[in-house]
Formats: sequence, structure tokens, C-alpha cells
Amino acid sequence: MSGERTMGDGPVASGGPAAGSGDGPGAPPATAGLAADGAAPAAGKVLYAIVTGAPPARDVDVLVRLAHADGWRVCVVASPDGARFLDEPALAELTGHPVLSRYRKPGETQAPPPPDAMLVAPATCNTLVKWSAGISDTLALGLIVEAIGRRIPLVAVPFSNWAHMAHPAVGESVARLRSWGVTVLLGDEVYPLHDPGPSDKYAPLFPWRLAWQAVSTR
Repeated sequence: MSGERTMGDGPVASGGPAAGSGDGPGAPPATAGLAADGAAPAAGKVLYAIVTGAPPARDVDVLVRLAHADGWRVCVVASPDGARFLDEPALAELTGHPVLSRYRKPGETQAPPPPDAMLVAPATCNTLVKWSAGISDTLALGLIVEAIGRRIPLVAVPFSNWAHMAHPAVGESVARLRSWGVTVLLGDEVYPLHDPGPSDKYAPLFPWRLAWQAVSTR
């Protein structure tokens, strides 16, 4: 990325803790050698966890703990809408890095460690369509657009209802992203698309384990 749009290191306030984070069916079991609080390893590969504006975002700590258990460090990057679901102070304490949600301001120099892989989860339809079009109007989009050119391993796990996913632009975007090397986990064997309407009740079904496995086995 060029000009004044550089990678941001300042979080956007999320409005308080998100209830129930990490207590859905995808929560990991106790793991031998992992600190009880899921503390980040001092060294290791780096995952950028890109979260967008859907209810499963509030449970991204499940992903963080899974990655930590496998020796990966994690930096959480949120879209503006995704940040609304996050308990940013808790995630910063867990990961050792602030939640990022905006491009750096001129003069800001602090940056997270470079990524070895990125996981976009949950990925909204809006994110998929903008990403495939190369739009970089948020930090989260800018990073994953750039990552295609940099050939950084990328995995995306959409979360949406069947009506949104049935729109031709969404299907075309998924096909383009896959043709560019992005692993898009989509289908009933991954996560059955829910009906239109409020989606909070479906968030505990989000396949965090499958998402992490797709990253760790690439």
C-alpha cells in the first residue's frame, strides 16, 4: 500500500466486552503445554485474524487460543463493523498486540510483525465482493487485497444467509478468490447457510476449528 494509507496500529473502541466469547461448541479443549489463559507464545509464526461485521467475530478468542496451542502468534485485525463485536482490551491482553482497525495516521510508525498467513473469519458477503474487486477502503481489506499479490497464504470462511450467498456477485467473487489461490471454506460440510434474518443464534455454530485447520495445514 502506498501514500498515507499504511498499516494501522490503533484500535477502534468496541463498546465493551462481548458476552459469551469462546464458549460455543467450537471452543478448544484443554491442551497439554498450553497456559491456562491461552497465553501467546514468545516466538513463532504469525497469523493475522481478519474479522468482519458478523456475530461470530465476538468469539475470535477461540481461534486465538487454537493458534496459540499450535505455537502461532496472532494479530487481530477488524473491519469497522467487525470491531463492534470485539472486547478489544481482552484480545490485546490475550494476543500481546492491540486490535487493529484503521490505517496508520501520518507519523505513526508502530506496526505488528509481518504475517505468515491470514484468516478472514467471519467473512461477510460485503467483504468477499469488495475483496475480489480489489477495494482497499479499510485496513482489513487493504491487507487481504495486498496479500494476494504477496502470495501470503489466505483462508476465508464466509458467514451469511443463503439469500445473500445466492447473489451472483457473491458467487462470482468466491470463484475469483479461489482462482487466485485463496482457500474459501464454503458448503454444508463446513457450515450450513442459515435463513435470512437475525443471525446471532447461529454464531455458536461457526467452524473455528475447521478454519484454523485450513490455515495450519496449508
